[in-house]
Amino acid sequence: MGVSGVASSAGPGDPFDIASTAVAVIDAEGLIVHWSRGAEELVGHPAREVLGRPAGSLLVYGDPAAVPEFLRGIDRAWAGVLTVRHRSGGAVRLAVRVGRLSGAGGSGASGGGWLVLGCDAMRRRRHEMYEAVARALLEQSPFGVAVLDTQLHYRWVNRALAGMDDPAAEAAGAVYTGEGAGSARTAAAEGGARAESTLRALVATARESSVVTRQARQVLLSGQCQVTLEHTPPRHAAADAGGPGRSRLRSFFPLRDGAGRTLGICYAALDLTGQDPARERLALLNAATDHIGTTLDLDRTVQELAEVLVPQVADFAAIDLLDTAHAMKIPDTGALSGADTLRRAVHRSVKEDQPEVIVRVGEPTRYPDLSPQRRCLATGKPLREIVGTWTPWLAHDAQRWEKMFRLGVHTHLVVPLRARGTTMGVVTLLRWKNPDSFDEDDLLLVEDLVGRAAMCVDNARRFTREHQAALTLQTSLLPLALPEHSAVEVAYRYLPADAESGVGGDWFDVIPLSGARVALVVGDVVGHGLHAAASMGRLRAAVQTLADLDLPPDEVLARVDDLVVRLSDEAEAAAQEPTVIGATCVYAVYDPIARKIVVARAGHPSPAIAHLTEPVEFPDIPAGPPLGLGGLPFESAEVAVEEGSVIALYTDGLIEASDRDVDVGMERLCFTLAHPDRPLEEICDIMVRTLLPDRPRDDVAFLIARTHVLSADRVASWEVPTDPSAVRVARENVTEQLSRWGLDEMVFTTELIVSELLTNAIRHAGGPIGLRLIHERTLICEVSDASNTSPRMRRALGTDEGGRGLFLVAQVAQRWGTRYTSSGKTIWAEQQLPGVAPATSAVLELGT
Repeated sequence: MGVSGVASSAGPGDPFDIASTAVAVIDAEGLIVHWSRGAEELVGHPAREVLGRPAGSLLVYGDPAAVPEFLRGIDRAWAGVLTVRHRSGGAVRLAVRVGRLSGAGGSGASGGGWLVLGCDAMRRRRHEMYEAVARALLEQSPFGVAVLDTQLHYRWVNRALAGMDDPAAEAAGAVYTGEGAGSARTAAAEGGARAESTLRALVATARESSVVTRQARQVLLSGQCQVTLEHTPPRHAAADAGGPGRSRLRSFFPLRDGAGRTLGICYAALDLTGQDPARERLALLNAATDHIGTTLDLDRTVQELAEVLVPQVADFAAIDLLDTAHAMKIPDTGALSGADTLRRAVHRSVKEDQPEVIVRVGEPTRYPDLSPQRRCLATGKPLREIVGTWTPWLAHDAQRWEKMFRLGVHTHLVVPLRARGTTMGVVTLLRWKNPDSFDEDDLLLVEDLVGRAAMCVDNARRFTREHQAALTLQTSLLPLALPEHSAVEVAYRYLPADAESGVGGDWFDVIPLSGARVALVVGDVVGHGLHAAASMGRLRAAVQTLADLDLPPDEVLARVDDLVVRLSDEAEAAAQEPTVIGATCVYAVYDPIARKIVVARAGHPSPAIAHLTEPVEFPDIPAGPPLGLGGLPFESAEVAVEEGSVIALYTDGLIEASDRDVDVGMERLCFTLAHPDRPLEEICDIMVRTLLPDRPRDDVAFLIARTHVLSADRVASWEVPTDPSAVRVARENVTEQLSRWGLDEMVFTTELIVSELLTNAIRHAGGPIGLRLIHERTLICEVSDASNTSPRMRRALGTDEGGRGLFLVAQVAQRWGTRYTSSGKTIWAEQQLPGVAPATSAVLELGT
């Protein structure tokens, strides 16, 4: 079969086609009894010359008399090549098929005969070659082939296409058969039962495909061939994370019968992935851009780099980071010594069992001093080397030597993970399954990938450091611990809107006051992030300082308002943004003896009070202006509170989270507080679940407190005349009361405090004078008078007869102070109870 014949021929037909094949019938005696027109044309002998003659007379070679015996030895059929004498005297090589006939007429006693088919042997050879080529193309070549009928139903798919990640392979589903086109065509021609069942199994409806179905329909309508080259992204992201996608050469052409009628469409595809290295590398880089650095989590970033490198570039990848990369400090930009600790951050292999792994994630790598990893860290340059028995550094690492040679590792590539002049670790790549060694192009590709990942790793590391700094700032600005207090039991939640930084402008506080009272504070600075957190810290410090002065709630807010105005003026004068551009606050003081709460608010939502026997109440607290406006008054209101009630102070982010509808938020808040007898932590959880979405748009802080009361038997009070002799009587009353409380050990110091405070009140102030003892976690002594003059502790001279009273009080009391009331002032002193440890605090947890 010449080349010209192949180029010009549409393909040889079936040489045993009944229309052109030589047909002869031989009886049982070996005589020719039938001779077809095809036989006449092929051999040249007309029928009249051969009928009745022995078949062996036409053979060029062999004994003609042995032909009958040979024919009788055929069981069912025989095929072969014979040389027959042409009428012109020449020889003709024929491909012959012989089959036994039953019941054929003949002169032999057996009454049997044989059917003989013959064709030109060269034509038969050409046909066999054609079938072999077609079978090889369809079954052994990388070309994927599918046959579609005129309804675009898949009728046949070869093995190559079934194994491709191709829309046609998925659309064909179970259509694939392992048989070649030649055998399928032969089976159809023979019409056997097996071929019929195969065809029925192959018929399947192709689902719509955006590529294959559309192009097949165009070819069906136009009758013209169509060839396209297409580049597609990875179809399965989980399997090809960061992969470069696929390149396909697609061809569509019509299938026609001998009369020119269209039978269907043939679709052929060839996978060119990997045939264009430059394009593949560019595609991999583009995919890596989208896959690496999706988060600011350092561990996730290095994992994404490993997913891009394996299996697209290497068979194994290990990423090791220096301890300084995880630490808050920035690594030294200079050369790194061998003492720097490398820890395994992530590794990835083409094998699921990861036989290459020696070091687990998180463990030190312990590379030898001469290893490429250590040299790469020292120089900051990549290293590429062939691995073999001559590799010197492996002689100092028997475990790695055994692993690498058992797997057949042939190439080793180490690239520094370096960004902004800082080396953060190394990336190690191995190849053994891929027979190609790492070359210069691979090195450039890996350097580019690792460089991009290094920037993401450095960003993640810097973000982690800044995030930790922000959390440290927030922790230092919010109360480190909430004090335990006999007046209230508290719980809280703090949820910044910027969940990643964890900082915001909301704050809360629980401040112990004199007389067993406690101040509850919740505030909100406009804005989010570090600026709001810094402003919040300044306001919280101011509120704590003013609370220590025991000022009334409205006075506290007025002075904080003055502070905000002054800070804003100073910032404007310095041509800077205002330090505090606006804030709101609610300040409440609860008295467990009077069983009342005094509240003032500055542009802040009113507290909610959940009574045990009444509906949830939002008391009518005068709404003062937000802090920072200046020049406007604040007012406070007093509300009676029963024991066991729950007081909720909160920022507006809690009630405005319900689609910014405050009314809906307040209704939901009432629902969450409907059972104040529940544990406070449970109430907090219900408030978060009911009132807040998964990601609140505003900072949220709330503080809930369950009230306790101080029973009457824990409080003793007396009216003291302005006569100096009344001091003795007061001491006796105090001694008796302490005895009833079982505090005889404290009689001496308490008498001293009472004597000094009462004497000062009688001498320097006016009546009425009151004395009160409170037995709480501490012993509190209070002396009240009608004067507004503030007492001052001073150093008395040796010749002074007085002036040492407050000094003595300060020495024996745990703490002391003065608070002002509408009728005068109260001087108080606290003493630690014997055998009782100082009050502890509950540690504050941010973000809960």
